[in-house]
Amino acid sequence: MADSKITEEEALQFHAQGRPGKIELTPTKPLTTQRDLSLAYSPGVAVPCLRIEADPSLAYDYTAKGNLVAVISNGTAVLGLGNIGALASKPVMEGKAVLFKRFADVDSIDLEVSTEDVDEFVNCVRFLGPTFGGINLEDIKAPECFIIEQRLRELMDIPVFHDDQHGTAIIAAAGLINALHLTGRSIADIRLVVNGAGAAAIACTELVKAMGVAPNNVILCDSKGVIYQGREAGMNQWKSAHAAITDARTLEDALDGADVFFGLSVKGAVTPQMVARMADKPIIFAMANPDPEITPDEVKSVRSDAIMATGRSDYPNQVNNVLGFPYIFRGALDVRASTINDDMKIAAAQAIAELAREDVPDEVANAYGGQALQYGSEYIIPVPFDPRLIVAVPMAVAEAAMASGVARHPIMDMETYRRDLKARLDPTANMLHFIFERVKQNQRRVCFAEGEDPRVIRAAALFRNAGYGIPVLIGREDRIRETAREVGLDSSIEFEIHNARISSDNELYTDHLYQKVQRKGMLYRDCQRLVNQDRNVFAACMLANGAVDAVVTGATRAYNVAYDGIRQVIDTAPGAIAMGLTIMISRGRTIFIADTAVNELPDGKILAEIAKEAAAYARRLGHEPRVGMLYASNFGNPERPGGQRVRDAVAILTQQTPDFEFEGELSPNVALDYGLMKRLYPFSRLTGPANVLVMPGINSAHVATRMLQSLGGGTMIGPLLIGLEHPVQIAQMGASVSDIVSLAALAAHDAIV
Repeated sequence: MADSKITEEEALQFHAQGRPGKIELTPTKPLTTQRDLSLAYSPGVAVPCLRIEADPSLAYDYTAKGNLVAVISNGTAVLGLGNIGALASKPVMEGKAVLFKRFADVDSIDLEVSTEDVDEFVNCVRFLGPTFGGINLEDIKAPECFIIEQRLRELMDIPVFHDDQHGTAIIAAAGLINALHLTGRSIADIRLVVNGAGAAAIACTELVKAMGVAPNNVILCDSKGVIYQGREAGMNQWKSAHAAITDARTLEDALDGADVFFGLSVKGAVTPQMVARMADKPIIFAMANPDPEITPDEVKSVRSDAIMATGRSDYPNQVNNVLGFPYIFRGALDVRASTINDDMKIAAAQAIAELAREDVPDEVANAYGGQALQYGSEYIIPVPFDPRLIVAVPMAVAEAAMASGVARHPIMDMETYRRDLKARLDPTANMLHFIFERVKQNQRRVCFAEGEDPRVIRAAALFRNAGYGIPVLIGREDRIRETAREVGLDSSIEFEIHNARISSDNELYTDHLYQKVQRKGMLYRDCQRLVNQDRNVFAACMLANGAVDAVVTGATRAYNVAYDGIRQVIDTAPGAIAMGLTIMISRGRTIFIADTAVNELPDGKILAEIAKEAAAYARRLGHEPRVGMLYASNFGNPERPGGQRVRDAVAILTQQTPDFEFEGELSPNVALDYGLMKRLYPFSRLTGPANVLVMPGINSAHVATRMLQSLGGGTMIGPLLIGLEHPVQIAQMGASVSDIVSLAALAAHDAIV
């Protein structure tokens, strides 16, 4: 994978911009009228209170408890930062809460407990138990984490899960299952060496023993060497439980003839010489972060037959906890499990392992450079953004919970549950991730036309640092470099800069432009002036002549000004129509809005083409399009001027019979409210609320999208420029740095496909 760097400035800005932090609370019920408030609070709230008093299990029906997990830490073992304290750990815990929501639609609140006293910590958490459906302990140092988890599991009737321990163990176990399968080994026969005796290492040891590894075939090591029976130095009850009967005293001794190595220790703990002494087809999981005990390259230098996994994303087979904990809690919550037991952990590991053996969807493979993600030595663990995880793992966990007797709300119809899980996550987020990953794997040259603007310069730097490609800036070199220094960019960042006024390619670009416009009344000197003075024209000429692969512009000029400059050089693609498409993502729902940029007052024929292109784009992002042709009336009632254009478009589409649902004309409220649509217009051809909205003109499109953007409540992307023969994206004037980076990455992706 491409190397991506994150600067301190970028990280701080990300956390500080807009509303500080990464999470917020959003009401799930309307709270607009006095009646709403009376139902939500007094007097209506008293009714569910009394019902819960009579039957505590009803809290899952009347409150958010059943989908709410607390991420709790005291900050004593945060990432690779050590004991930084509860407050300093909060950004990490907020991040964990975001992952819960992003990957499994589990609501989560972070709680930072400012004590290192075990009793105080346990009491704090146990007394908060009624609030939550589950507890995720995070970044608590050993051995306190063992004591805390054990006591809380005994005291609480909801799942308590220390992810640093069990999350790592589950993903490592999944990888081990497949590695054993590929090497023809039985889990009962393998010799395993575990280096590191912290929380994750001991959890891994306990889980693989529960899965069938013979206890006398496991050797656990720490910084002092082998943990053997009779050793006294540096011991505790958790290490003692895994003390081996062995003559080996060092890690090197232990690895002699070993089949499997689990590393959860420090960089460089294992040498190539140690690997050379392992058994045939060794299985090596070097999971120390940020750098493994030994790198895959070092292993390959002595053992071509090894199967290797690490904790890093830039090597194959990443042991990543995000493959586990969101989905494990999803399954546990859905059956209202009283705990997460070994059966559920093993089921999760087996589900993850089995998923790696299945055919990988094209969108996943494409995201990772188009490489063949096929079950084998370099693909024994699924990639984190595999959309199938949300179904496979929760179902396995839920079934294991029911079979082991800890499910208090068994699922009777697993097929319906499967459909519900699949529908929990909007596919747009996954698909955008795949797009950006593919860009990293297929880097392109992207021209930033407004290269002297501070936001554009910062965006270009972030574009490069993210590994998306090579930024090319248009502007005066001295001005760009001075501005870069003023905004605090590292002087080591390399920019490719082209000054349109003095470029050696001006004659080539002028000739190119003149050939296109000479029959439109423009003189050669007019073309010279445009190439020399208009950066959008110059950038478009670079693109048309293959000097760059894509262009992003618009941050400093009105959209139409930037568009007109680009269109002097770039034509529409054959058979296509230029249009703008805005994507609105809110509360797990994605709406595509078109045309939001180009066509002022399109007639019926153009509206029909806009509908087809918007539907095709929605389908590329994983959505089955349902197109609503919008106007201020429904099916001509009341009849308004201009409505005939929309009805003409519907008639054209009806005649063409495209492979997507469409209906119109519809008012926005009817298009988006399927219940209302079926009540008023039961003949409608849509089978659900419209997710592609074709606007009748730019004025209404601008009003709608900019109002939505100003009101907030979701993420807005675009307008994306679609239909040109070369990839160009135009930002809105005043766009943020992150908006410009995203558009540049999308333009780069258009250059790949």
